[in-house]
Amino acid sequence: MQLPTISLPFLWGAASAGHQIEGNNINSDIWLMENLSTTVFKEPSGDACNSFELWEHDLDIAKEIGLNCYRFSLEWARIEPTAGTFSQAMIAHYLCIVKGCVDRGLEPIVTINHFSNPVWFAALGGWTNPQAPEIFTRYCDEIGKYFADKLSYVLTFNEPNILRTLNVLGMPEQVWNLQSEMLELAAKTMNYKKFSGLNACLRSDFDTIQENLIIGHRLARNVLKQYNSDLQVGFSLALLDDCALGDDSVRDAKREENYGGWLRAASEADFVGVQNYERVVWNSEGVAPIPDDATTNKMGSWIDPTSLANCVKYINNVTGKPVMVTEHGIATDDDELRCWFIESSLKELDILRTQGMPLLGYIHWTLIDNYEWVHGYDIHFGLCEVDRSTFKRTYKPSAYKYKSLIESRSQ
Repeated sequence: MQLPTISLPFLWGAASAGHQIEGNNINSDIWLMENLSTTVFKEPSGDACNSFELWEHDLDIAKEIGLNCYRFSLEWARIEPTAGTFSQAMIAHYLCIVKGCVDRGLEPIVTINHFSNPVWFAALGGWTNPQAPEIFTRYCDEIGKYFADKLSYVLTFNEPNILRTLNVLGMPEQVWNLQSEMLELAAKTMNYKKFSGLNACLRSDFDTIQENLIIGHRLARNVLKQYNSDLQVGFSLALLDDCALGDDSVRDAKREENYGGWLRAASEADFVGVQNYERVVWNSEGVAPIPDDATTNKMGSWIDPTSLANCVKYINNVTGKPVMVTEHGIATDDDELRCWFIESSLKELDILRTQGMPLLGYIHWTLIDNYEWVHGYDIHFGLCEVDRSTFKRTYKPSAYKYKSLIESRSQ
């Protein structure tokens, strides 16, 4: 099935992730961890937003908002439910979503791995396993056969540094301990020696996992480009708007700890995805207190409309690569705040664009309220609400605000 590609001067989109919206991803490692008696996850994902069935409706929403791209993930656990066995039905399902995007004038931006892995992969030690890069590349080779010639942009990994980010921010020790207990129980449940996920792993495994992920990215990029040499292959990073306070600030050391390996790995990427949600000021001891007058999100993090542009500049300056904003949004139940934050942040990006920054697009997180990992369904980033019983989608004012902002920049 050969599909046309869409050539656009700037990508305006919204993002999603399979596990967070599809529901019943029962062969994934996160599904197992969510449903253990000891877990860091507030609740199981269950049916999520039922987007496995309602994906066409979601694409219709994206079109109605005036988007020209849609970012979504392929669920590895669905496509390769047992090691070495690939589901043609699931490949066909995701190909339908690609076609559905193109039919609606949406550029499909595909994430190959958005945190969740097959449970059999995690039970082999996940990304601590020396064979993990080769196993992932085998999966990407299968993806390349069917998808590579139908896409323009692919992300190998979503925020592979996420646990490093939480660590530098000082996630409480009791949470790390609970996560360790969860992983130990998962290994026992699967009757394997070690169980490790991508957004749930031991701190002692950070370096090994990062090394294997970077190898996996490089091998995956090579194999995908064998099927389409023009395919732009990158990865996204969880980025803080890191600000230094004082000459002895630890900011640069924290940046190296959080992003360093991946910034160097960007030499083997066609672009870098920026994902920013908060500002952090670093003094000589660590994270400085948030000012009393700072605007914060529902989780108490400092948000500022200049933060996203600061992260875009930083990544481009350090890597020299084109940048795509693959996620940006705010956790809030105050949609007026969301409207203000989107508009103000886009004004800052406008300045960069007029200065010639190689910025490929802006993709908002997220299209619809969904399952937010350890927070369950209590945190809302969506442009649309979702009724948890009926799965009815309801536009928030921010959806129309975003539409008007896109239209004003397309004239």
